[in-house]
Amino acid sequence: MNKDHRSLFPSASSLQPPAFVIVGPTSVGKSTLSIELARRLGGEIVGVDAFQLYRGLPILTAQSPSEVVPQHLVGILSAEEECDAMRYCSMALPAIDEISSRGKIPLFVGGTGFYLRALLSPLDPLPTADATLRAQFAAASHQELLAQLEQLDPGAPSQIDTNNRRRLERALEIILLTGKPLAEVWKKNREASPLIPGIFLTRDREDLYQRIETHVHLMFDQGVLDEVAALGPLSHTATMTLGLREIQAHLRGEMTLADTIQTIIQSTKRYAKRQMTWFRNQHAFPELNLSRFSSLEAAAEAALPLLCNGSL
Repeated sequence: MNKDHRSLFPSASSLQPPAFVIVGPTSVGKSTLSIELARRLGGEIVGVDAFQLYRGLPILTAQSPSEVVPQHLVGILSAEEECDAMRYCSMALPAIDEISSRGKIPLFVGGTGFYLRALLSPLDPLPTADATLRAQFAAASHQELLAQLEQLDPGAPSQIDTNNRRRLERALEIILLTGKPLAEVWKKNREASPLIPGIFLTRDREDLYQRIETHVHLMFDQGVLDEVAALGPLSHTATMTLGLREIQAHLRGEMTLADTIQTIIQSTKRYAKRQMTWFRNQHAFPELNLSRFSSLEAAAEAALPLLCNGSL
């Protein structure tokens, strides 16, 4: 397999596709369906999740161990290690080669869109850091930066984690240096038939939101407080894990348990909305609404033609 991530799959094949992609927002049901599809296709899962990479956070990051199919790039990094899209690619490519060498099919499964885009295609050229702008950002409050972003590009806040100051500053920097809305800078040409077959999993909004609420409550039932309390030093990347900061605040006595749970639920819903926007803007994968199926088997039967033939 070509080891250059910019042309990972340079041509279509008359044989079985070399890989499949399964993406969607948090709590949509990617893990369960992908395990079933991997079982049917003779595949192995390659995680595309920035936080499931870390050991020590299986409950918080919803890691789903499977005895049915092997999973790669899940729980492999110490929480002290930094990771970005390029490091992710450097770990994913050997895993993909190893899977393919055994005659198995890699299934890329996850919700970190930037990692997937880095793996499947070249990263778009973006302006480099501007020292003058960064000095201005450093002198401004978080709320002032957010207000500036909303004024310059009203659509941008829904596309990033505005609680992450570094991402907020970078979004402003890109908009100011390019003179274009963030969505326009990030948007790639959508192919009518993506080179890598894939599906974008969705659910009806109320169904998805109910699943998010159920999942967050289940995390606490399973002992996520003890899990977070046991963590040692964390890298900056690991500290961005959804829900981590709220739980740490609760453990310090700064938030009640009820407020912690509700805050995580709301931030997870916002995150899911950003994921939906990203995948619809970045890829042309056919959508499969899991709310329409009463069983895993029915959903898998509907997914297989979308992956293998491109249509139902």
